[in-house]
Amino acid sequence: MDASVAQPVRRAALAFIFVTVLIDILSFGLIIPVLPQLLKQFMGGDIGRATAWHGLFATGYMVMQFFSAPVQGALSDRFGRRPVILISNLGLALDFLIMAFAQTLPWLFIGRLLSGVTSASFSTANAYIADVTPPEKRAAAFGKLGMAFGLGFTFAPVFGAWLGLIDIRMPFMVAAGLCLANFCYGLFVLPESLVPENRSPQFEWKRANPLASLRLLRGHPELFGLASVVFLMGLAHLVYPMTFVLYADYRFGWGLKMVGYTLLIVGVTTIIVQGGLVGRIVKKLGERRALMFGMGCGALGFLCYGLAPTGYWFWAAMPLAALWGVANPSAQAIMTRHVSPQEQGRLQGAIGSLNSIAGILAPALFTQTFAAVVHANLHGVLAGATFYLAATMVALGGLVAWRVTRGE
Repeated sequence: MDASVAQPVRRAALAFIFVTVLIDILSFGLIIPVLPQLLKQFMGGDIGRATAWHGLFATGYMVMQFFSAPVQGALSDRFGRRPVILISNLGLALDFLIMAFAQTLPWLFIGRLLSGVTSASFSTANAYIADVTPPEKRAAAFGKLGMAFGLGFTFAPVFGAWLGLIDIRMPFMVAAGLCLANFCYGLFVLPESLVPENRSPQFEWKRANPLASLRLLRGHPELFGLASVVFLMGLAHLVYPMTFVLYADYRFGWGLKMVGYTLLIVGVTTIIVQGGLVGRIVKKLGERRALMFGMGCGALGFLCYGLAPTGYWFWAAMPLAALWGVANPSAQAIMTRHVSPQEQGRLQGAIGSLNSIAGILAPALFTQTFAAVVHANLHGVLAGATFYLAATMVALGGLVAWRVTRGE
């Protein structure tokens, strides 16, 4: 393709996939505040039982992603990204409708498991980015995709809570409508990114299962090391949803209002870093140094969170912690250069499986650590144990990244 034509085509394709991912994230964000409340209704108002089931729902969702992400990645390598994304959008709409009208807990659980299967298409979206973006610009493009996540998870829960006040099932219906709209958008607008000559010659189940996808990483020393970094980052990041609300109450005495303000600031800083700074930092430092810079900011940010004596000091550390967002796009960009176009889907599927493993391990790891802090009645800097644990993971990931990227 002529260079003068290729650049506008790439920009258009990136805009299309950005909108597709954003709509999917909005649909997920809508149900965040109401799913626990719906479970509470099913449990007759018993908060303890509802919390236990919420943890089971989260684990089941991640388990389904673990198995589905590499399969969808391999399918997209064989048949193209567009059909996989379209089928996933249609499947998500069905999942949300099942949850919207479920009258029993098993049906609600089935809907959540199915959403874990279909939401694995986020890995396919990353493969799409690798298809249409030259290697030197992939980190910035992955950052834009991260900005879509920031936008969706910042504003959608607010609207979801508002809709839930009208009818607790309305956010599920609106989410289903968004997914159906996304399917129509993709059907008529989203172009295919993987040209036929770059597709895998055949689809093989033995290469599409999670263990086979992880073997792809082991076959490349650099990939395996960077995959370990991505896993540690994914695990550390889950300290936020697992413990932040309870930690803020225990350490700072914050109610929902202050927690809401804090999450809004997190979302805004994420959008600024992912959407506006990743490309500039990578251009200035290069991918390897940008990765190390991001890991350093993440480790220091988590350390400052744990040490913060007041909530305002916690806020002061947030811009530093937000710069951690440079690390993941840089790592992904480096990883995409170590596999062929025919394996980009498998690579992203493997990364998706690793993130799912992190999602399975994190609830017990962080909640039990925080529970130990509370049971021991620890206060002051000792109360920040979960954030020190996250800081250690990121620091360890930084050391691994420094070692495996020395030749970059």
